[in-house]
Amino acid sequence: MIIMEHEQNKLTLKIAKGLRFILNISLSILGLVLAYCIAKEVVYIFLMIAKSGFNDYYVLIQEVLVFFLYFEFISLVVKYFESNYHFPLDYFIYIGITAIVRIIITDHGSPWDTLILACAIVVLLIALVIVNRHSLDDKS
Repeated sequence: MIIMEHEQNKLTLKIAKGLRFILNISLSILGLVLAYCIAKEVVYIFLMIAKSGFNDYYVLIQEVLVFFLYFEFISLVVKYFESNYHFPLDYFIYIGITAIVRIIITDHGSPWDTLILACAIVVLLIALVIVNRHSLDDKS
């Protein structure tokens, strides 16, 4: 009975290692794709500035925010590997805040929509404070 459980544990560990390997390869490929996209975005921003100067601020800001979304996702992948295969929650909150700011800037809907999105940012900021306070408590 004990031998059978030991064999099952070994099999479970092999499956987990295999799945982690597939996940790591997939995330590495995703990181490379995101690096390509961020480089393409930088070139696009510089070409846009060179062509039209600073005539269309909204488009420029929108592209800069897209750049930051790529940057945050790449940082998330890097942090995953640096933190022993764990995704830190605060990075997801940063990405959410950046995405909502981008929506507020690019979508000029009703004032109520903007207010709701601003409240969502406040909720995310409160969550970020809670997460950071919790991580500070864990370190001490």
